[in-house]
Amino acid sequence: MSKTNGPQRHLPVLQALLITLGMVITTDILKTAPTVALNVGPEHFYWVWVLGGLASMAGALCFAEMATAFPHPGGDYHFLRTAYGERMGFLFAWSRFSVMHTGWIALSAFMFADYFNAVFPLGQYGSGLFAGAIIAALVLLNLTGKHIGFITQTVLVGLLAVGFLSIASAGVWLVWQGVEPLTPSAPVTPEHTGAAGFSAAMIFVFLAFGGWSDAATLSAEVRDGRRGIFIAMLGALTVLMAIYLALNWAFVQGLGFAGLAASNAPAVELLNRAFGAPGVMLILLMVGIAAIATINSTLLVGARTTYAAARDVPQLRRFGEWDERDGVPRKALLAEGAVALLLVLFGSFTQSGFNTMVEYLTPVYWLFLSLSSLALIILRRRFPEVPRPVRVPLYPLLPLLFFGLCVYMLYSSVTVVGLGAFLGIGVLLGGALVLAGLSRLVSTPRQALQQTAD
Repeated sequence: MSKTNGPQRHLPVLQALLITLGMVITTDILKTAPTVALNVGPEHFYWVWVLGGLASMAGALCFAEMATAFPHPGGDYHFLRTAYGERMGFLFAWSRFSVMHTGWIALSAFMFADYFNAVFPLGQYGSGLFAGAIIAALVLLNLTGKHIGFITQTVLVGLLAVGFLSIASAGVWLVWQGVEPLTPSAPVTPEHTGAAGFSAAMIFVFLAFGGWSDAATLSAEVRDGRRGIFIAMLGALTVLMAIYLALNWAFVQGLGFAGLAASNAPAVELLNRAFGAPGVMLILLMVGIAAIATINSTLLVGARTTYAAARDVPQLRRFGEWDERDGVPRKALLAEGAVALLLVLFGSFTQSGFNTMVEYLTPVYWLFLSLSSLALIILRRRFPEVPRPVRVPLYPLLPLLFFGLCVYMLYSSVTVVGLGAFLGIGVLLGGALVLAGLSRLVSTPRQALQQTAD
């Protein structure tokens, strides 16, 4: 029987850190590193990755303060709703439900299916069926209970981290053997130069670091309510930045900077040079593990956002129920999976590339991240009496600097990536039409704070 009492604090801090790492560590780095190299040049290449990591940590500090002060399974949905009102919270939940989370689930499933299809041909519609089967299997796995989903994620993240370190070891091996870097047959031409090149590079750097804000949805389930989510977010980003720097160093050492910038698959080329055919099979295995880890973590997070938002809309209350026996938002999880499967069905009849998805997702992501950074200041002023176990240093300078960065990236995402940006904005506006058709939402900011206390 389903009840609405809500989640319990059951996650150890280390497991929360590994789950957070699974939200941010993906194979995006294997696609984004050449684009970053092509746009910034060798003198700034490592620095943009350091900047991306430090900026993400600054944002994580803002979220850690809000998550420890206002723990809630909705995460940044709850912060936005409490700071700006119910309508803004609904639009954010809509964007996650219809664009960001379900889109990433479908994209990750297709990525795995395409790589699998390259080795074991699946037929004309085989990739779509394979992708749908992966999503359906992981939805069913998570429906069996919270512990199964979280334990699965922990194991997958551990395997993925080992896989990334094996790529870095290939660079070490080539350097130790004295193998010279590759020289591309033709010179590469930067896609953008100057400020435009920096902006384009940072879009892809932040794409590789993206997802850390989703950890706020675990704030009501981490055992150490005071600092657990802070350790999980900052610890995961620290590990991630170290892994990314090691990977990029290996790419440059094994392929040369020009070779990296010209490569479409740097990890495949690097491991093929170092280990031959077994190295290529390792990449295929890594892509599969990464895709499953991404889908699983996105299902865990997305269902919790949908559950939290549905509790505030009378017509959607059936999706705002928490199954106390299994410890999961069962109906919200099923809804997330159903929408992702619809996107897979749609994608089976289209040809949408990686960059198109970046265009589609990026502006909406930076819009809400900028609003979330200002929400910290609003919540401090509106609820000064709420205890804050974690407080942002250099307040209000740090959140204002992060807000400025978000606005800059929002502007860059619209001006650099092109028409696809407006498609995501159009879907967001569609959420406004849905909101207009619903009755008045039920929670005021003060009521939202009371729900947190309860």
